[in-house]
Amino acid sequence: MIMKKILNTGLIGFGNSGQTFFAPFIAADPGFNLAKISTSDAGRAQLAVSIYPDVVVVNSADEIINDPSIDLVLIGSPNTSHFEWTQKALQAGKHVLVEKPFTVTSAEADELIALAKKQNLVLSVHHNRRFDSGTKTLKKVLTSGLLGHLVELEVHYDRYRLNLRPEAWREKPLPGSGTFYDLGAHLIDSTLDLFGKPIEITCFLITQRPGGLQVEDNFELILWYPGLKVTLKGGMLVKEPGPVYTAFGYNGTFIKYGMDVQEEALKAGRTPDEPGWGIEPENIWGHVTYDKGGKTISETIPSEPGRYQDLFSNVREAILGVDELIVKPEEARTTIRIIELAIESSLTKRTVAYRD
Repeated sequence: MIMKKILNTGLIGFGNSGQTFFAPFIAADPGFNLAKISTSDAGRAQLAVSIYPDVVVVNSADEIINDPSIDLVLIGSPNTSHFEWTQKALQAGKHVLVEKPFTVTSAEADELIALAKKQNLVLSVHHNRRFDSGTKTLKKVLTSGLLGHLVELEVHYDRYRLNLRPEAWREKPLPGSGTFYDLGAHLIDSTLDLFGKPIEITCFLITQRPGGLQVEDNFELILWYPGLKVTLKGGMLVKEPGPVYTAFGYNGTFIKYGMDVQEEALKAGRTPDEPGWGIEPENIWGHVTYDKGGKTISETIPSEPGRYQDLFSNVREAILGVDELIVKPEEARTTIRIIELAIESSLTKRTVAYRD
């Protein structure tokens, strides 16, 4: 029997990613010990101390990377620093889970993947949306065969945020900024998990909000597969959202409204070890309309519970050598490559072939 080790964990960054999507899951899992948090922001440091009084809060990521007691480093810093901190952590002999997007370029991703292999370390990317209710429910529907041969899928990640945020780095013209790297990366990863690499890519990146925004805030990405069209869309001016998932097959249609409930629960201060975590209300369950025996049937599909915690436990099991890594860095690298090709498609106003 393999002895289960508690992984000493350090978190770099205590902005939205660190506060909402990393720290609560590490704190709630007895297989981890949240040992250190680094942030250079005094207000966030104070908040970290108030929420996690037993955790050492430092103002430099180097204090985590250079700590010999740290086994796993979580990187929740801005996109432009993902490569730097991941590289330093791997060079220091640490396993790494880095926030999506993995890197800004596929060349950077290639370099980190090679380094992790050389160091014999686990490297994964925080593509938590593979573990949300919508993605898991869609998988269930596709596996059931109720739709027949799938010909078209459309997935949305929409928000309403009219006013710009001058302090937000995602809205500044920096490498890896904008809605596409932020929200599009989630949708691309989930699509790759379902169908693999596309054969062609068509993309439209536009800026819609007033106020001098210099990065895109709306995207429409079409991934072309043999006999299948997948459309991924996201915008910041969607006051009344439509369906999140719409899937069309030879035999039927699946439609689902409503986003996964875990993010809002986390922002409200709930924790993933609470009873009923990730369970969606029935009013946002999807439904399938399909033919059977010459009749049209409409059937409600109960949502699968969302479980972002499964990503963290899988990384831990991979580090301990008792399970295969689910979110592989090579897959996250393909997401970045698709983003690069999508930008090319948008700039040139043409469909481009997928190429590694």
